[in-house]
Amino acid sequence: MTEHRSGFACFVGRPNAGKSTLTNALVGSKVAITSSKPQTTRHAIRGIVHREDAQLVLIDTPGLHRPRTLLGERLNDIVHTTWSEVDVVGLCVPANEKIGPGDKFIAAELQKIAKRTPVIGIVTKTDLVQPQQVAEQLLALQGVMDFAELIPVSAVDGFQVGALADLLVKRLPEGPQLYPGGELTDEPEQTLVAELIREAALEGVRDELPHSIAVTVEEMLPREGRDDLIDVHAFLYVERPSQKGIILGHKGERLREVGATARKNIEALLGSKVYLDLHVKVAKEWQRDPRQLRRLGF
Repeated sequence: MTEHRSGFACFVGRPNAGKSTLTNALVGSKVAITSSKPQTTRHAIRGIVHREDAQLVLIDTPGLHRPRTLLGERLNDIVHTTWSEVDVVGLCVPANEKIGPGDKFIAAELQKIAKRTPVIGIVTKTDLVQPQQVAEQLLALQGVMDFAELIPVSAVDGFQVGALADLLVKRLPEGPQLYPGGELTDEPEQTLVAELIREAALEGVRDELPHSIAVTVEEMLPREGRDDLIDVHAFLYVERPSQKGIILGHKGERLREVGATARKNIEALLGSKVYLDLHVKVAKEWQRDPRQLRRLGF
């Protein structure tokens, strides 16, 4: 019998460093929402990689940043709590962007745990640059801190995704499966549905809006008398009436597009037809209000 390893890994990095896309590539299915907008991830989403020799549980954390709101502080708390609980950490740095103060700030934070938790340096998005730039980025990253390993990957074309999985698994303790064979995530379905709605809403909105959007799923039930249809009732929250106008669009057209995109992704997730009832509400300055943050799940 070969030994079986099981444990937890997490990816950290600046917002938009490719952490969620990499998580999805390793799991082989969409468990974390992705967007061109930074700070898309707000929960520590768990994705599960099943192998003959191992079970690797990946925790996709929000991007670590200098917080400007109470929400920002809470997101950073999620990151630090996750670091203290995992077996190995991957620091993600995109191949197409110079290493900056944000990366160095995170590396300095990681240095504090590196003695007890191995840290792997990952150069992401290698499909966007020439091999020479990848080599230069690896050298630059090497100078930031003392990593256990360094590896370049591309989640888009699959370059070295398997090799990265091997490096992470090597750092896990021996142990049995932590989750049943077929599970890809331990997130409640309602959380994933809310995240898919938020992802659809983020696409194409102005740059100032992403952090102002929150989604709650109030109800998710099979339609009475039908076993092929699920009714989903959800609210999309923004902070100001002007933002509500942006989300609704001309004569509600933008919201209909959001609903259609989200419904398609929710149907793929649930494997069933879905009726999505989506409304926009204003929750004034919710990112700074502890009571509203609690109500919205933070």
